[in-house]
Amino acid sequence: MKVLLTGSAGFIGSAIDRALTARGDEVVRVDLMLPDAHGAAEAPDGTHRLDVRDAASWADLLRGVDAVCHQAALVGLGVRVADLPSYASHNDLGTAALLAAMHDASVSRLVLASSMVVYGEGRYTCPDHGPQEPGARSEVALKDGRFENHCPVCGSPLGWALVDEGARLDPRSSYAASKVAQEHYASAWARQTGGSVVALRYHNVYGPGMPRDTPYSGVAAMFRSALERGEPPRVFEDGGQMRDFVHVDDVARADVLALQAVAGAATGALAAYNVCSGLPVSIHEVARLVAHRGPPPSVTGEYRLGDVRHIVASPERARIELGFRAEITPDEGLARFADAPLRA
Repeated sequence: MKVLLTGSAGFIGSAIDRALTARGDEVVRVDLMLPDAHGAAEAPDGTHRLDVRDAASWADLLRGVDAVCHQAALVGLGVRVADLPSYASHNDLGTAALLAAMHDASVSRLVLASSMVVYGEGRYTCPDHGPQEPGARSEVALKDGRFENHCPVCGSPLGWALVDEGARLDPRSSYAASKVAQEHYASAWARQTGGSVVALRYHNVYGPGMPRDTPYSGVAAMFRSALERGEPPRVFEDGGQMRDFVHVDDVARADVLALQAVAGAATGALAAYNVCSGLPVSIHEVARLVAHRGPPPSVTGEYRLGDVRHIVASPERARIELGFRAEITPDEGLARFADAPLRA
């Protein structure tokens, strides 16, 4: 299989590149090498330093390609209003330009890197009043240390439940809005062209090669960076936030399986899948596992507006339809991550 891989030099993209190369696939590598993600690093050998927003100008790279694996994106929470144009430009315009170039080059298969952030808050239930859809937590509640979502009927704390791919989309940051837009552009493209799209909604990805101390760093890498400075990991809120952490090597396997699936037949539709371990873990437990050889985590009570309380994924659709099951558990992978190299 010949695959054009955007964002090929990034944390996840490079893992996908290794997985495809190990299979004997031909990889056409494209990466803009944004300084926020790569610093002053040069593009790796064999990488075309190109911008997906200009895909029409380099569409010759798409000739003979069987499928595109689109990982290139501006990532991070995007907490400032001033971030909106950057996310819209790199993620939304970039995806639209790539889709148009794919159509011109008669490439009809796409695997798209999406994210759990499209869901906003996860699923919640009240023991007495059933499923509930809480709104954004107020700053007053967060300042008071009231971090849980509460039932709008009785006021009791809500319990979390697994989020499946049929959950409503409720983006709560610039980045989240851009990922929803990417899915919608890809879905519209599939309907218009008869193409086929698999959108992989990554949960919290971690592993060797994560960037440190940048807007691109995930919380696991931020904990690691603190330890390397001799500081305890700083855990926001009360540490009880539940998440799903999935190793980057498992994510790469999911992308390979998705490329195989999308190559089967053009469907004129988008299929979305959670990419997760299926093993929920609290943020405090993540910090404890990463810090098992250093100072214990410090629970600070700090918070970020726009953060969600709990979001834990159901892995069932990916297991049944893609044949994907994570092989590295958070207990194993996060403990190993304590000694894994990070990207400067």
